[in-house]
Parts: sequence; structure tokens; C-alpha cells
Amino acid sequence: MKARSMKLIFALLLASVSSIALPVQAQELKIGYVNGERVLREAEPAKRAAAKLEAEFGKRQKDLNDQSAAFRAQADKLDRDSPTLSEAEKARRQRELIELDRDLQRKQREYQEDLTQRKNEEVNNVSERAQRTIKAIGEAEHYDLIVQDQLVFYVSPRIDLTKKVIDALNASK
Repeated sequence: MKARSMKLIFALLLASVSSIALPVQAQELKIGYVNGERVLREAEPAKRAAAKLEAEFGKRQKDLNDQSAAFRAQADKLDRDSPTLSEAEKARRQRELIELDRDLQRKQREYQEDLTQRKNEEVNNVSERAQRTIKAIGEAEHYDLIVQDQLVFYVSPRIDLTKKVIDALNASK
């Protein structure tokens, strides 16, 4: 009798556990993936940001290139003229070159710092828009989880939402 009642209790316990587990198994987990680098490379807002930076920093880069070429030309001229110059004239031209080089290096450093800061600002703006877009897609299409880049070892094309995010960003102008 005891063995029979234990079997009955076990069967009832198993049935109750199974009835709890079935709804969890019946729900399907919906997961998506977004390639953030691709979004930052292909989305129109990212392309516009790159064009904006080019317009903003292009002239300054050209000026630096011109100054660098002028410095090299002046250094080459000093090398060519050096055998015929007096020591005082040679020393004066070398001091001028050193000053030009310092000025050029300072301008290049400032340019690089400014460019890096502006790039970071533009990338952050595009990234924030992309994050809002990803969240909107996730909510609208009832995703349980959307991952992006970090520690992703494999992604099935079936769950890759990158094109959808790029298209949504492009449409939002």
C-alpha cells in the first residue's frame, strides 16, 4: 500500500511540475543581433556625419599638408645650400626650421585632438540614434533579447537585424 501511494504522489507531483513547465517551453524566445560597426559604416546618418567632418576639417588638413610640404622644401633647400652658407646664416636657417617644425607639430597635434573629439561626438550621436532604433524594433517586434557585437562568437543570418536597423535609420533622416 505504501509503495502504491508513493507512486501516486510521485505521479501527481510529476504532473504538477509538467503543467508548470509546459507554458515556459511553449513560449519561444525571440533573439536578434545587430552588427554595430556595420551600422556605423553603412547607415545614412553615419555617412552624413563623416561628410560633415570632412567639410569641417578638410581645409585645415589641406593647410597642414601644405605647411608640411613647405617645411620639407625649406629643409631640402637648406641641405642643398648648406655648403655655400656662412655658419651664422646656416645657424639662423636651422633655428627657423626648428621653429617651423615646432609650430607644425603643435598645429598637427591640435588638429588631431579636435578631429578626435568631433569624431567621438558624431559617433556618439549616431550610436544613440541606433540604440533608440534598435529598442524601437525590439519593442515593436516583441524581441526578448537583442545583442550587439561584444563577445558574440556566432550569429545566424536568421536573427541578424543589422540591415533592418540600417534601413530604419536611413528612413528616419
